[in-house]
Amino acid sequence: MKFAVVVGSLRKDSYNMQLARTIIERFRGDFEAEMADLRTLPHYDQDIETNPPETVLEFKRQIREADGVIMITPEFNWSIPGVLKNALDWLSRVDKEMVDKPVMIAGVSSGQMGTIRAQLHLRQILSSPGIQAKVLPPAGNELLINQAASKFQQGRLTDEPTLELVDRVVRRFIDFAAKTE
Repeated sequence: MKFAVVVGSLRKDSYNMQLARTIIERFRGDFEAEMADLRTLPHYDQDIETNPPETVLEFKRQIREADGVIMITPEFNWSIPGVLKNALDWLSRVDKEMVDKPVMIAGVSSGQMGTIRAQLHLRQILSSPGIQAKVLPPAGNELLINQAASKFQQGRLTDEPTLELVDRVVRRFIDFAAKTE
């Protein structure tokens, strides 16, 4: 099984990137993971959507070839970052690579609320007509990691109760993605 991992933060060592690396390392034997880099995507432009730059084609290929997508998002101004929205805009047009694609959502923040607002917005976007992804249902599967400074050390998630939650949710996503194929 192969998953594309999309992190909505461009910062190299953001907590969200650290969560992505933690998941990839912990589940190395369960699935192959490919990081999808949002940094290289140009702003979505309808004038070039049928003949996009190579970076867009590569990004779409990564998503198309994946059996599922793990999206990890910070919360910017009570929503998802612009770079993540831009990536989703590219995916919602022409080839529509996200239709019926299994998706797991997670997010990390320094605050008390985790990334609850961003994740709610992301769920709405992922259900839009151009995307129509199959999102892992939220009940018991919400990875809203809060107070990040106390849960991450040396670039990885180390808080045991949070790691146990991550493990449970990722295992459920593996099963969810396998059933969606």
